[in-house]
Formats: sequence, C-alpha cells, structure tokens
Amino acid sequence: MKKVLIVDDEPLMRISISDALKEEGFTVVETGLGLEGIRLIKEGLFDLVITDLRLPDSDGIEVLRSCKQYSPESKVILITAYGSVDTAVEAMKMGAYDYITKPFPMDKLLLMIERVIRFQELEEENLILKEQVEERYNFDGMVYKSELMREVVESVKIVAATDSTVLVLGESGTGKELIANAIHYNSLRKDGPFVKLSSAALPETLLEAELFGYEKGAFTGAVKAKKGKFELADGGSIFLDEIGELTPAIQVKLLRVLQEKEFDRLGGTQTISVDVRIICATQRDLKEEVANGNFREDLYYRLNVVPVTLPPLRERKSDVLLLADHFLKRFATQNGKSLKGFTTDVQEALLKYHYPGNIRELVNIVERAVVLARGAEIECCDLSDDINPGVEQLIGVSGPCSGNLSKAVKEFERQFIVKVLSEAGGNKSLAAKLLGMSRKTLWEKCKAFEIVTT
Repeated sequence: MKKVLIVDDEPLMRISISDALKEEGFTVVETGLGLEGIRLIKEGLFDLVITDLRLPDSDGIEVLRSCKQYSPESKVILITAYGSVDTAVEAMKMGAYDYITKPFPMDKLLLMIERVIRFQELEEENLILKEQVEERYNFDGMVYKSELMREVVESVKIVAATDSTVLVLGESGTGKELIANAIHYNSLRKDGPFVKLSSAALPETLLEAELFGYEKGAFTGAVKAKKGKFELADGGSIFLDEIGELTPAIQVKLLRVLQEKEFDRLGGTQTISVDVRIICATQRDLKEEVANGNFREDLYYRLNVVPVTLPPLRERKSDVLLLADHFLKRFATQNGKSLKGFTTDVQEALLKYHYPGNIRELVNIVERAVVLARGAEIECCDLSDDINPGVEQLIGVSGPCSGNLSKAVKEFERQFIVKVLSEAGGNKSLAAKLLGMSRKTLWEKCKAFEIVTT
C-alpha cells in the first residue's frame, strides 16, 4: 500500500485530497504546517509528498529540499496558485515530479498521482532487472572448473577494473559476448549504457549509419537525424562483435574514434566527442588478416591492447558436465519438468563429443534433451543423432570390422539386454516393457544368452 504525505494549510483542500486518496487505497498522513511536514519526512518514508507551495511557517521548496535530503525515493507534487507557476517550474528543475495549479478538478490530481505511481513501479522494475543482470554477469556466477577458464576469468577480473580496450578472441559459440558483458558489468562504467552491434549483421552503408549516426537528408530515407551506437554508448561501453568483418572505410573511422574519441555523423559537419570504452570480438585471426592486407595494422594494435582468448569447449572437457547440469536446471525450470540429471551413458556421450559449435551447441543439445525427456533423467534416446551413442559405443566396436554378422548381431542383442536389465534395476517386467517384448520372451532370451538374473 502506497503512503502519501499531504502538506497544505487549507483544511478543505487537505481533507478533499485525503478522502479521495483513501478511497483509492492509499495510506494518508496530513498536516497544515511545513515544518511539521519536514519532521514527518525525516521520521518516515513516503512514496509521494503533495505540498502547497505557500505555507504559513515554511514553503513547498523547503519541503522538496527535505525530501531530496532525507527521502530521495519520494516523489513530490507541488500545488500552486497561477501567479506562482514560475516558482513551480524552478522546483521541477530541482527534482519535483510535477505541479498542479489551483483550482483543479480532483480527477486531474488523481491522474497525475497514477502516473507518479506507475513511474515508481517502472523504476523499481528497472532496478530489479539491473540487479538481475549484474548478478548474472557476476564472476561468482560463471560456471567452470577447468584451469584454462580459471586463467581467463582471472585476467578478465583484472581488465574489467580498467578502462582499456579489450579484444575477445575465440571460436564461434565459446562465450565471447558473455565475457564482454562481464567486463562491462564489473567495471566502473556499469551504471552507464552498454550498447552492442554485430559488424557482420549489416552491409557497409547501414553499418556506418548505425555506428556513427546520420543527419536528416544524409541519404535517401534519412527523414530525421539519428544518433549512432557510439553516441548512445557515451559514458558506458560498446561491444563490437565480429570486428574482423569491418570494411577498410569503416576501419579508418573506427581508428579515429579510438585515437581522438570523436567522429562525424553521416552528412554532418559538427564533430561529436564521446567517452566510450570499446570491447570487441572476433573468431578470425586478425594477425593473419593484417598480413593478408584485409585489416589495418594500426587499428589492430589499437584494438589488441588487452587480448582475452577463450578456449574451445573440446579443450575444457572438465567443464562439460558442470555446464550441462547448469543448462539442464535452467531449461527444466522453464519447461516445468522435474529432472534428476543425466544417465551414466549420456554423461559419457557428452564427454566424448567434440562440440564444433562449442557452448552454444551444448546449450542446444541440453535444451532439446530436456524438451524430449520422458523419464526422470536425460537418456540417450533424448539426445540428437550427432551426439547419441550408436552401436559402436553400445557394444564396444570401433575401427574396421570383420567376422560373422550373425554372431555380431547376437552379441549386440545380448549386451543390449544386459544393459536394459541393469537400467531397470533387475526388474524383468520393466525391462521387458522397455525392450518391447513379453516377460516370457525376455526369460527365454536370458536363458539362450546365459544371462544370469536375480
């Protein structure tokens, strides 16, 4: 329930506002004295303060100042006479939310209060979202245990506290954007904007306009001026993904931003200065691109101030099951499923797979498995064909095969039955059901294959 303080020396006005707010479900405290209102503000927290500009022992400006000092979260609405509008406008510059001029219909004030409350709710939502984002990209929330990733995270912790340009290197899907997020949200710029742009997603003309903005009439379709990503990121950070895809013309303009901290909009004549930290990423070998004449050497050295190289998932196998379990919990929650984890066979399959798509592919594998899962655990049948263990893994056959096919088939059948019996905990009825045969048939096959059951 929202709490409102009314400070007005006119009893009728005070009572009218108080009654209207109580009908709307607000908790209301009222006083006719400015000094009493200031005392109440010092002692308690109010969501909203409605104060007359003119008071017998003080004025609304002093009430506003007290709110700014003792209760900065409180919003202030000033009630003023027509001749004091200029003062009310000045008060808004000092931080008042709005003002209303006497005489006014109560519906108008209630609508203004409704906007105030909605504004506060949006502020609270944004604060919660900001805290969630910062928690998500906190170093303590990163999932790893391999020595390779430990070294990466330690170096990122150090560079995040600086204002240096960072070049994040690694194959596609290794988590370069995640590292960029961690750098920004653990830096001194975390309260500033964080703007992202993929250099590979747009053609050269559109990319230049997105990066540097444009003036009205700069090109066909430019019906009004627009700020570019660098302007929007002023005071914060900008993440340029796939930096190796930049054309020579844009490389020159980016070099100017790095060296001079300034640029011109397309079609503009005024130089714009910005304070932006640049974090960029690429899966290309920029040294090789420089040697081949595709990337400017001076730009490369400007970007490569602090390189951070992410290892592919195949080189950090000790992180695979840890990451898989993390993703399983996330997708199980999203899909309303209760899953204990992965079967031993699935764990083995996950560890043996080479992950050409790195972490991004592992995320896809786990999400698919969670969606398709029918039991309490992720089983091999829930995995995609690329990772699902086939006959070779089930019967231990690898490399070129020779010998009698009939014997091989029988051996596979025997081992498969043993495996299913084991997964069924020795329960023959359950094993028969899983195998798609009657309990009598299973008993006959166990006898023929000399499978000892309890």
